[in-house]
Amino acid sequence: MTIVQSVAERIIDNVSQVIVGKRNEIRLTVLGLLCQGHLLIEDVPGVGKTMLARALAKSIGASFKRIQFTPDMLPSDVTGVSVYNQRTQEFEFRPGPIMAQIVLTDEINRATPKTQAALLEAMEEKQVTVDGETYELGNPFLVIATQNPIEYEGTFPLPEAQLDRFMLRIRLGYPTPQEEIAMLDSQQYQHPLHALQQVVSVQELLAAQDAVREIYLSSEVKSYIVGLVTASRQHQDVYLGASPRGALALYRTAQARAAIVGRDFVIPDDIKALADSTLAHRIIVGPNARIKDISASSIVQNIMTMVRVPGATVGQRFQ
Repeated sequence: MTIVQSVAERIIDNVSQVIVGKRNEIRLTVLGLLCQGHLLIEDVPGVGKTMLARALAKSIGASFKRIQFTPDMLPSDVTGVSVYNQRTQEFEFRPGPIMAQIVLTDEINRATPKTQAALLEAMEEKQVTVDGETYELGNPFLVIATQNPIEYEGTFPLPEAQLDRFMLRIRLGYPTPQEEIAMLDSQQYQHPLHALQQVVSVQELLAAQDAVREIYLSSEVKSYIVGLVTASRQHQDVYLGASPRGALALYRTAQARAAIVGRDFVIPDDIKALADSTLAHRIIVGPNARIKDISASSIVQNIMTMVRVPGATVGQRFQ
């Protein structure tokens, strides 16, 4: 068993004790962690978004901070502030919650654009700049943002530049009746999060992150990724297609998916499985398509039927 498989399975099994019946969604979260990307979780309240982030942090022994975004929040509430110390007659930096390793930004679309923008430097460059001083963030560093896709009153929709920073968009969804009963049973005496133990060290996680980048992609598979991204920009129902950062997100997550199942190479099925999660939130649907209630996810599915799969010929399946 490879280091990536071992690390991923331990984290997934551990988090599954808290988030019941959402193994695929947990796997996507771990993919983002292994690829050093950031996650956007869009779903209604009460389905376990916050618990997922907290369980992930406990599983790897990482520092965890939660930021509850509100319209009156300032950028300094995220990044930190310099305070004058009268005793030393110097300014001292008081770090904000963004300085943790796992950061949950709850209801990110309730903050003003100025406060949302405070996350951009941290997410892309793993550093924050306060009063002209730059402070490096820890490693690993993962931002998990949540937003409610139903309630839009009093919110500030994330601009394209902000959405593009998120490697994956995930939806948890409601559990099945059987899964909901299992959840009730698991919380009869105490929340399972309280008993959750660390199962992976930070050193093991960093080693797994390095190992993911060693996974091989053939030139045909790379062309397939670029073909999907290019098709998203040329689709008749699209106003703005996926960016080059979207192609890189699909590239990285496909590497991680292959490594988790024990392969040292990526196949087109890896690309197909991750196309919606990595590309749909980067696509802006055109006005005419919105009137017809065409979603970005349906456009991605349509694109995958249009772009030729490498190695596929009539009567022959890609191996």
